[in-house]
Amino acid sequence: MALRLKLSLTTQILLGLIVGILIGYFAPSFGTSMGWIRDVFLHLIKLIIAPLVFATVVIGIAGGGHGSGVGRLGLRSLIYFEIVTTIALVVGLFVVNVVHPGAGIQLVGDPGTLGTIADNHPKTLIETIVHIFPTSVVDAMAKGDVLQIVAFSVLFGIAVSKIGDRAKPIVEFCESLAQTMFTFTSIIMRFAPFGIGAAMAVTVGHQGLDILEKLALLILALYVALALFVVIVLGSVALIARVPIRQFIDAVREPLVLAFVTTSSESALPMAMERMQDLGVPKRIVGFVMPAGYTFNLDGTTLYLAMASVFVMQAIASTVPGFTFGIGQQISMMLALMITSKGVAAVPRASLVVLLATLGSFLPDNLKHYGPVAVAMIFGVDEFMDMARASVNLLGNCLATVVMARWEGEFDDAKALSYRSPSNE
Repeated sequence: MALRLKLSLTTQILLGLIVGILIGYFAPSFGTSMGWIRDVFLHLIKLIIAPLVFATVVIGIAGGGHGSGVGRLGLRSLIYFEIVTTIALVVGLFVVNVVHPGAGIQLVGDPGTLGTIADNHPKTLIETIVHIFPTSVVDAMAKGDVLQIVAFSVLFGIAVSKIGDRAKPIVEFCESLAQTMFTFTSIIMRFAPFGIGAAMAVTVGHQGLDILEKLALLILALYVALALFVVIVLGSVALIARVPIRQFIDAVREPLVLAFVTTSSESALPMAMERMQDLGVPKRIVGFVMPAGYTFNLDGTTLYLAMASVFVMQAIASTVPGFTFGIGQQISMMLALMITSKGVAAVPRASLVVLLATLGSFLPDNLKHYGPVAVAMIFGVDEFMDMARASVNLLGNCLATVVMARWEGEFDDAKALSYRSPSNE
């Protein structure tokens, strides 16, 4: 009987990464000729952007029930989510600007498209604000301009929410569209081992193994930033909310390990919800805050997007003389990422789709091709970063349920202090 070996997608991606590195190192000429495979993969990723962003933003405003009609708990949750995710952005920006993991990288592009140095500066804040509002949503979607798509989607979602039940078919359509695009993304990801392998072959073929040092520095910087965020920010929140730390850690330990191993915080959602109820959080609060958090409180993903986006800009600045991307432009991009990243936690690597889309809105036309090249490079090591950010997403949402229960005056301290994890019994 023939032995059938079925490899997980994660294993396939890692194998593609290794094969690509080997090809780029031992056969650099052949490796650099594989750019067309990388480009096909990136084109497929770009294909996802417009419908996915439109559907998830509209649902987040009009269809999820998280943003309207949920009373005091909903308002308090949204305030808490936005404060914490904003702090996550600040931590990510601080670390990536201190470490500079993208400095020194030379991206592979077409020298004929560089233009003059004067053309290589990103849009100013005023230019970006004007650019946000499209004259044609069809044109915005055709170009994949995520800022314009988001602006239209936000206004469209507000309009849908205002007309109530008459808009139910539109909401249902957007929910179906979002689910379809999530499945579409999963299909495209089956091609990821080949696209990532080709991207690494091209990169290593041009730059040698030095690029791996830069990617390792990005991974290390992310883990340091996430550790700082968990210890300083989430730790302070837990102290302020008088969370029983030992019992809370005992409750989240197993869901956290599951999220880390599967690189998906949603895989641990049922267990996490059960453990939070056992810890003393009322079922109604867990049932609202936890699912809402998977749309609005992606602490790990938000911090990662801040670091990855600036990493790409640092690489472009090293490649193109005269290109700069200051703190003002970084903050503008972070505000855009806070909106576009909502609702994508269900799909592994979907955050890279958001990253690719947003970068295109902040790069001059003659440098836009560098965004996909850099994102493809990150794609190869994204698995190692996805484990950490998925775990922090889960941890942040578990803590949010306890904070909201405490804020509502409904946290059961006696139940929490007597909590014992099922694995300890």
